[in-house]
Amino acid sequence: MRKTGTRRPLVFTAAVLAASVAVGTATASAAQTSARTPVEAKRQQLPPLDPALVKAAIAGLPNATVTGALVKISGPAGRFSGTSGVGDVRTGAPVPLDGRFRAGSISKVFTAVVVLQLAAEHRIDLDQSVQHYMPHLLPAEYPRVTVRQLLDHTSGLPTSGHLGDSQGDPNRWFVDHRFDSWTPKQIVADAMTTPKDFAPGTSQRYNGLNYYVAGLLIEKVTGRSYAHEVQQRVLKPLNLRSTFVLDRRDPRLPGPHPHGYVAVTENGKAVLHDVSEQSPYPWAEGGVISSADDLTSLIRAIFQGRVVPRSMLGAMFAVPNVKYADDSHCNMGSDTGHACFSAGLMRVTLPNGVTVWGKTGARPGYTSGVFATRDLRRVSVYELNPTGNKDGSESPYVMRLAAAVFAPDLLGH
Repeated sequence: MRKTGTRRPLVFTAAVLAASVAVGTATASAAQTSARTPVEAKRQQLPPLDPALVKAAIAGLPNATVTGALVKISGPAGRFSGTSGVGDVRTGAPVPLDGRFRAGSISKVFTAVVVLQLAAEHRIDLDQSVQHYMPHLLPAEYPRVTVRQLLDHTSGLPTSGHLGDSQGDPNRWFVDHRFDSWTPKQIVADAMTTPKDFAPGTSQRYNGLNYYVAGLLIEKVTGRSYAHEVQQRVLKPLNLRSTFVLDRRDPRLPGPHPHGYVAVTENGKAVLHDVSEQSPYPWAEGGVISSADDLTSLIRAIFQGRVVPRSMLGAMFAVPNVKYADDSHCNMGSDTGHACFSAGLMRVTLPNGVTVWGKTGARPGYTSGVFATRDLRRVSVYELNPTGNKDGSESPYVMRLAAAVFAPDLLGH
């Protein structure tokens, strides 16, 4: 059964979980949301950046699990840029530091930014229902779902469907079907054949379907394509020249890029298949292509109020005061079981008291993340090329990276 997005903002989450990291949550009353203020963020004691620890976190590549990696750390609290492994296993070419990659669910950040811009323009009301804007998208009997609930994953929309249902080996299936694609409306209609997850607003569960619906909302309200709105509202103003929203039938990965691979067992041996070209059909949920420099610029612009108007910036950092629906995320520390996702972002508080905001993403062959302290003293972007088709086998590398960048005491040095 195809999952619409529950499978993975895992990468950074897995890192902090395995290191016994406490995940941040809301502390407001039941009717409110919460976000740490910039003043609170500045009081954090951010550890010095040790480039040697970062290098060690991605050392030993390529191997059977990860073929290449790149890391870019910026901000007044320390800088580092580096790569490891190879960007092409056939030629042995290095990973390009300026390479583009499939950003997966980091796409949700772009989508949330556009929705919040439209809200600032009074073209979208975050507390108005999806049904108000798109009366025929959800079944007539479906409970009221608000735009805000889409953005912060409290909608309760179904988390699974049947499109792309793989048979047998999922790695083999993806290699053979990586150019298959579906329209956003097909994906939503397919999901609606399965039961809702929970009553809207009563819980939180990370769910990619929310952002397919949000993308359709953008198109409905503006009368223009999602790609056009992202281009005009985000990419052009911020000069993000290495970021692309391609048509679902366009499998290209334009410009310099590390190759992505999926390992398939053939005659008892693991054979790498190049999946750099694949359909970007996840669209507003997970289809964006970007780079470390562009994601750094994006997160800086968001935190500084240069892309989401300040009247709406609080909504981007507001974590709902509800329980998390299961133990797949937001599941360690004293706040176990509480929400940790806001509008397009997630919040993580480490054992040393450092709180970071950002987003992870994964597509077959590519795992990435962008995280920063709220005061932007440290911004980190990473990209790995795992061979396991989103099975989480690359998590130890992300664990070490997360600790090296934000909480080196966890490494035991």
